[in-house]
Amino acid sequence: MNIANVIPNSQEWLNLRKNYDTASEASAALSLSKYTSRTALLHQKFTGQAEEVGNAKQAVFDRGHSAEAMARPLAEEIIGSELYPVTATLEVEGLKLLASLDGATMDEEIIWEHKLYSESLAADVRSVTLDPHYTIQMDQQLLVSGAKKCLFMTSDGTGEKMAWCWYESTPEKRATLIAGWKQFAIDLAAYVPVEVVIAPVAKPQMSLPAVSIQVNGSIALVDNLQAFGAALTAYVERINKEPETDQDFADLEATAKTLKNAEEALDAAENGALAQTESIDSMRRTVGLYRETVRTNRLLVEKLVKVEKENRRTKIINDATTALNAHISALQTRLGKPYLPVFQGEFQQVVKGLKSIDSMRDKVANELARCKIETNATADRIQINLETKGLQGYEFLFADMATICLKAPDDFQNTVTARITAHEAKEAARIEAERERIRAEEQVKAEAAAKASAEAIAKTQPEPTAVEAVAPAKPDMVRFGSIVIPREQIDKTWPAKPATVTPPDLKLGQIAERLGFALTADFLKSLGFEPAATDKSAKLYHSKDFPAICRVLIEHIESVCEMQEA
Repeated sequence: MNIANVIPNSQEWLNLRKNYDTASEASAALSLSKYTSRTALLHQKFTGQAEEVGNAKQAVFDRGHSAEAMARPLAEEIIGSELYPVTATLEVEGLKLLASLDGATMDEEIIWEHKLYSESLAADVRSVTLDPHYTIQMDQQLLVSGAKKCLFMTSDGTGEKMAWCWYESTPEKRATLIAGWKQFAIDLAAYVPVEVVIAPVAKPQMSLPAVSIQVNGSIALVDNLQAFGAALTAYVERINKEPETDQDFADLEATAKTLKNAEEALDAAENGALAQTESIDSMRRTVGLYRETVRTNRLLVEKLVKVEKENRRTKIINDATTALNAHISALQTRLGKPYLPVFQGEFQQVVKGLKSIDSMRDKVANELARCKIETNATADRIQINLETKGLQGYEFLFADMATICLKAPDDFQNTVTARITAHEAKEAARIEAERERIRAEEQVKAEAAAKASAEAIAKTQPEPTAVEAVAPAKPDMVRFGSIVIPREQIDKTWPAKPATVTPPDLKLGQIAERLGFALTADFLKSLGFEPAATDKSAKLYHSKDFPAICRVLIEHIESVCEMQEA
């Protein structure tokens, strides 16, 4: 654990946090915070301006610190060891991470995280169903500290209102945390701050003149319809038909309400006049004209607000979709082939029911960040698989690479190993079969050549006499064409034979290879050497007989030479 020498909540501690991505910010960076949006955190990190803490929030912080101090002995009793607060830092894959720990044991094996008591949080703790807002913070604390587990507690400092559970992180959770901070760093580098807009409030609307129609005894009308009409016309002309900001939309919604009130006022005035007389045609036509003007423009404004908001919603979604597609395209380029599966963000779902343009932008930005993090993780997994050791040179075995590259690295490695092993075994069998075929062919050729050679030699020898013809070589004799020599005479010219008798192991081909010319079994048989055994098509002889064979061959050659000279 890299411990920073600062006191928690001191100015030095606050200054240090500005240079790191802290555990308390992790949930916001991954768009999972209960209190801070990812967009707000981007703005805060970019500008360096932290949110001001008001009196109410500071009072909550103070209660939390007090409860933490009171609960420390309770936590130490559960753990069985003293706890000390510490601020630790760690650099991981280019990220500078920081974690402020409420407590850590001296052996740094266990850490403690305390939250101010609430009934809902206590229920989650007892059922061990903590919100990611809390678990992501502990993932970073465990990563930075190197501790094995965290004691998570919520209390008001007393045992009566206290709940606790153990939490342990996993490699997958830490990978998600790191991926989230990496994408946050990319977005922060490209961040362009937008103007902070206060929630719009409709401007005060000038009321139209009150409609007044009276009927006197002579059925003469006293009204202000002309003045009302002039004011109405001027009011309608000032309506903004091209709203852009939340302020514009708020103003238009207020305008629609004003027109609706005017429409109702005209109806009321007309009805009041009609109650005083049965029919005043001119008044009714005038009121009808103004009523239609009010109604038409009210409907126009209401439709305009609805259509323009939908257009803005559509543009926000389309912009996010375009940005996601560009991000995926860049990842595909990095991989070399379009291995990434089809991926679509849930942009329509996250803006469902939202009315504020700013809230739409914030939710869509969070969803876009989530999609980028997820596609990055998928691309990284594919990249690892594509670089699997031993895969190079065997790409032809993986026509389905676009499918199997999405497997977990261990599973992918097993698939690669199994396929390559099966291919190599099949190839080895094919090569051995080919070699055996070639050996068989060569054996046939060698035997044919030896036979031809023996026949050629036989043609050069004189025909045996009648006496020779009836005097075949005995088992202890060796024939050289027409010459018969006792075997023991030949054996005496060579070293004594070994005392032990071994199985025949010398193939005819090996004899020919040693001599440097081809022989046939028939030719050796004519010299008095019968095969001692047969292995498939190969004739086998005793290795101890090789010297005798050589000697007989020499004698045979010399006899042939002498006969030719004679």
